[in-house]
Amino acid sequence: MKAAVLREVGKPLQIEDVQINKPGPHEVLIRTVAAGLCHSDLHFMEGSYPHPLPAVLGHESAGIVEQVGSEVRTVKVGDHVITCLSAYCGHCESCLTGHLSLCVSPETKRGADEEPRLTTSAGPMIQFLNLSSFAEHMLIHEHACVAIRKDMPLDRAALIGCSVMTGVGAAIHTSSVRPGETVAVIGCGGVGLSAINGAAIAGAGRIIAIDMVASKGNLAMEFGATDFIDASQTDAVKEVLEMTKGGVHHSFEAIGLSKTAEQAFNMLRRGGTANIIGMIPVGQSITLMGAAFLGEKKLQGSMMGSNRFPVDMPRLVDFYMNGKLKLDQMISQRIKLEQVNEGFADMKRGELARSVIMFNI
Repeated sequence: MKAAVLREVGKPLQIEDVQINKPGPHEVLIRTVAAGLCHSDLHFMEGSYPHPLPAVLGHESAGIVEQVGSEVRTVKVGDHVITCLSAYCGHCESCLTGHLSLCVSPETKRGADEEPRLTTSAGPMIQFLNLSSFAEHMLIHEHACVAIRKDMPLDRAALIGCSVMTGVGAAIHTSSVRPGETVAVIGCGGVGLSAINGAAIAGAGRIIAIDMVASKGNLAMEFGATDFIDASQTDAVKEVLEMTKGGVHHSFEAIGLSKTAEQAFNMLRRGGTANIIGMIPVGQSITLMGAAFLGEKKLQGSMMGSNRFPVDMPRLVDFYMNGKLKLDQMISQRIKLEQVNEGFADMKRGELARSVIMFNI
């Protein structure tokens, strides 16, 4: 099969022929239909997060089940599925207490003594985040995907696999936004727009979108923002404090920078919660004024929207089909696998919400 491979940090992905194994007892072979380009992939490509190489990248995807292992019970051949990087074992402490997104059990991967899921003529190929979806097929654990209704367009469904689940889940699950509360979202890429959408679905009374690109304002409004701040022209923290007369109940950092994480905390009202969704590069620290915590302000992380994806993702599909979840507006362009590097170059310019690789074009 064709796949986009990262062989060296800082270098473009290479389109190569990669061999894929057959499903083990709890594994599923999926024909990839669509895969979104996520900023998280770029973090690994540029080295701000380390990963063993060579690896087939990609982790935001949807497709159709072609084969299942002998013990698979959750999906069947022909099912349309959304994948999720937070594969779960189902019986560790995190899983049993309802925190599926925190599961790190090695059971969802193949052991060192087993044949690798992916190989090339030169040797084993590393699977990326349990998925490796920049490829024509994926071989994954059954607990890394969920079946969805077949009338859901799979290019839109792919977005739910990472950015949408991350952003909507951060608002609804991680921070528990309540009707009437105030929200600020820093960064209006795919994850930030989804956090805006999630806050709107949760009933937030005011949603302030913040970005350095003024053209993102209209898009943020389509997703549910009530206000937009062009952070290239003003002090976003000062602006939020003035607009809300003291700060917001919930803030969401959706870029992955120390500075914006600090801003997210500093724009809170007393008792507010700042949620770090973006991937701050390894080694970077956040500096906050200690006395601010006396106001019972909170700073917390959010891993994939604190999801229970086998339940959450089919519900998000229903939200889209009912017009509550905005996905059409998020897709800026549909590209071929061979255009993946151009897609990431577009992402780095900061002008697109999402590029989606389509494997049937």
